Amino acid sequence: MSNPNNITDSSELSIGIELGSTRIKTVAIDSQFNTLATGSFEWENNYINGYWTYSVNDIWVGLQQSYQDMTNKLKEKFNITVRKVNSLGVSAMMHGYLAFNEQEDLLVPFRTWRNGNTVEAAKILRTTFNYNIPERWSIAHLYQAVIDKEVHVNQVNYITTLAGYIHWYLTGEKVLGIGDASGMFPVDVERQMYRADLLEETDILLNAEGFNKSVIDLLPKIKVAGDNAGHLTNEGARLLDPDGNLESGCVMCPPEGDAGTGMVATNAITPCSGNISAGTSAFAMIVLEQSLRNVYPEVDIVATPSSSEVAMIHTNNCTSEINAWMNLFSQVLETMGVSFSSDDLYGQILKASEKSDDDLGGLLSYGYVSGENITQVEVGYPLFIREPNHQFTLGNFMKTQLFSAFSTLKIGMDLLKENENIAIHKLIAHGGIFKTERIAQEVLSAAMDAPITVMNQASEGGAWGISVLARFATTDKDITLAQYLDEFVFANVDEMTIEPAAQTVNNFDAYIEKTTKGLPIERQLSHYLEGEEDARKIKTRSI
Repeated sequence: MSNPNNITDSSELSIGIELGSTRIKTVAIDSQFNTLATGSFEWENNYINGYWTYSVNDIWVGLQQSYQDMTNKLKEKFNITVRKVNSLGVSAMMHGYLAFNEQEDLLVPFRTWRNGNTVEAAKILRTTFNYNIPERWSIAHLYQAVIDKEVHVNQVNYITTLAGYIHWYLTGEKVLGIGDASGMFPVDVERQMYRADLLEETDILLNAEGFNKSVIDLLPKIKVAGDNAGHLTNEGARLLDPDGNLESGCVMCPPEGDAGTGMVATNAITPCSGNISAGTSAFAMIVLEQSLRNVYPEVDIVATPSSSEVAMIHTNNCTSEINAWMNLFSQVLETMGVSFSSDDLYGQILKASEKSDDDLGGLLSYGYVSGENITQVEVGYPLFIREPNHQFTLGNFMKTQLFSAFSTLKIGMDLLKENENIAIHKLIAHGGIFKTERIAQEVLSAAMDAPITVMNQASEGGAWGISVLARFATTDKDITLAQYLDEFVFANVDEMTIEPAAQTVNNFDAYIEKTTKGLPIERQLSHYLEGEEDARKIKTRSI
């Protein structure tokens, strides 16, 4: 790889780290936003004692190994040792629950966005606020713990998200970007603060349950894109780089959620723009011209990193089932003694979907590794159904898996489009599934019945997005984030737009009709196949 700017040291680098649900990724960019090196660490959540979680040890080991992988590649490509850097930013999965006591000890294992144990709390908050509070949000986790009289709640002194936690340990600052903060508690995008009226309502609800601390005292302070959110401390530098090469002192931007960094990575932060992120989970983010008229349990209201209101359709499941099948295909090929790369495996098998029939061979799939709020599936079981007397081919199978990955997102988006007067001028998609050119993009275009654009940074995703936000935090220009992205970051970007194909749109609509009819099967599985997650939920319902 050539050195695009003849970089001789690390002082001009901006580094972005994103802790996703299956991978921790580190990206180093130069002053022209070119990606010079990336590092990664694969990890998985675990279901322990009734909760989806990641261990604190895995968080820090994964962070260090991802960072080290990036620095090793930078050394190999450019003979650069990372010491002093321009800026640094941390992003991670939104929502969830990390609660600490006065001694700054973690009170319970990290409860991720995937946990659906907060149904009761979310419903009460939603009704009281007349504002959608999803089960994933931090305030729902806190309130549910209070309702359940969990032993730890009386010790809670601070709650934050995963990105907020990492940033706190690297800088000593208890802050959070407004995008990530909007997944903890409702925010006022005009005033760039938590909604005071709803804070008061929450305190009343909590006090009634015997919890006497004020919520505002537990939450991180809000920052917006461009703010200086602290500096990397000596302790933080050693946490990130135990080898001791990284110097302290660099500016750190506000920590953000993966939804916000996805918006930045796709230049979708202005009204009527939107982006779709596809990974273990999926979400569509539509920046609003005006607030929605109604409250929908299927639609989150969050914020861009620069504090504009966003309608968010979030699905707990997207590509996990495709990854599971690819792993199976990989084992088959390895058994046969065939060597291949991961890119070749995904590329060739996904391309087989181009030879599918309009009716997908009578196949139906629910890739529900976990439950789904939008389709009222409480507990997820991946389910594959095959009608007899149809063409059971690899092409039909893979097209079905792709349709399934985006089906719940389509159901949510259709609800929003049918009930609200929203305008979307451009939808940009990103995520690893788009590495294989055109295949997933064409399916998503049919699902949304709208043009879908993919940029050349699509597979870099949020780690690149947070590195851009880190760079923006050090700019001296009097400029908005939108201007910065348009005039500098995306001025010469390569992108490809695909229009929806009429026949594929019709095929997807037919598939959604079939999916909807079959949902009672998926919903009933937990009554007959009582797994570990089912057992906890059934026990909770009986209390």
